[in-house]
Amino acid sequence: MEVPGRIPKIDEFFSGKKIKSSFIFLHKLRIRAFITANCSNYSKYVVSCMYKKNSIILSSVPLKNLPNLWAQNDVLIFLIDLGDYDTLSMECLNNSERENLEKLKTEYFKKRYIVSRMVLKHILCKLLNKTSVLEISTCKDKFGEVHILSHKELHICISYSENIATLAVSKVKVGIDVEIKRPLALKNTLKYLKPVSQFSDKSESDAYILIGWTLREAYCKFSNESMLSVLGKEPDFNNIFYSSYLLDNKYVFSLITDSDSHTIKISRLGKISSD
Repeated sequence: MEVPGRIPKIDEFFSGKKIKSSFIFLHKLRIRAFITANCSNYSKYVVSCMYKKNSIILSSVPLKNLPNLWAQNDVLIFLIDLGDYDTLSMECLNNSERENLEKLKTEYFKKRYIVSRMVLKHILCKLLNKTSVLEISTCKDKFGEVHILSHKELHICISYSENIATLAVSKVKVGIDVEIKRPLALKNTLKYLKPVSQFSDKSESDAYILIGWTLREAYCKFSNESMLSVLGKEPDFNNIFYSSYLLDNKYVFSLITDSDSHTIKISRLGKISSD
């Protein structure tokens, strides 16, 4: 796992492949309580909004345009295809980052760590007017949040789902999460997690759960609370801004900031050469 105590993705909860089996039953019970008691209060609204106005076909932006976008927005969100990067280089990583890389157990986790740091550093080179990615160093706090050394004014959040990553670079505190829109696995378990369905279409029912899940994960990243600590209670959405989107008709994406006054730009970032 990349971060001790990180938030498991939704399929990990039900498969138990990436979490300790002794906790699986407890996780399931708490998720049932969360979706049955809490999800309906905010997910119904978000689902309808997402399909009516929050469906976005992403445009691709080159690195050279990022300074202009940064000047015009408070939060930049980038969707990155990990499949664009077949050859991985650790040249952009400093010694501390390489030590963190060595702690990861699978090639998948190692790949997404290298790609996300390489892309993040190229983005920040443009935004901070640096000449080399080696001038930028990342670190994590005890909650697993990524920080940029010597740049406390920047807020970073990263989320992964299968072969894609979303990366937020922000002037304000932000939490994000992404899930690939798909029929959910383990239907026999999931059917107990839903309240009475408000949707007749099966894909909307799946999206209903994914939106509730991504909102909850984004909230945990924003508030630095663990997923287990908030599953049994309703998050306090009164003093924050939250929204969910359907990106390219493929990805369910949720975002949380402290206010609806912030300008947000979501784009696809094409392959970056490591040269």
